[in-house]
Amino acid sequence: MRVGSDEIEFRVSSNEIGGALAAADVRIPAGGGPPMLHRHAPSELYRVDRGELALYVEDEHGSIDRTVARAGCAVAIPGGREHTVRNESGAEARAFVVFSPGAEMERFVRAAADLAEDDPPPLERIVALAEAHGISMTRSVEAVA
Repeated sequence: MRVGSDEIEFRVSSNEIGGALAAADVRIPAGGGPPMLHRHAPSELYRVDRGELALYVEDEHGSIDRTVARAGCAVAIPGGREHTVRNESGAEARAFVVFSPGAEMERFVRAAADLAEDDPPPLERIVALAEAHGISMTRSVEAVA
């Protein structure tokens, strides 16, 4: 499935284990990743398989920390924390991601892929879709850089 410029292939569907988690391979081209920081209840775990990803994650004091994770690194994003994952390098990155719980996140990814099937939708439609799936878009990466 394609969401924006990113490709996501679910390896474990949330339907297989009662919504407890969903796991997917993601391919993020240079410059790719979610366009905004956001927050949602599920936790995420990223294992970078190729390339590198910049992860912006809110700490326990409300500040946003930027971490660069390279191939072989694993990074956890606690549920409820403002965050985003970007490929700020000049090469494609690949990662394995686990969402826990996974049902609502998987439904959002599938709905966003369907929405963008013919043409890229306007940002306001993606924001509305995200909010309908429990994801609050908060601000741009530039606002915290």
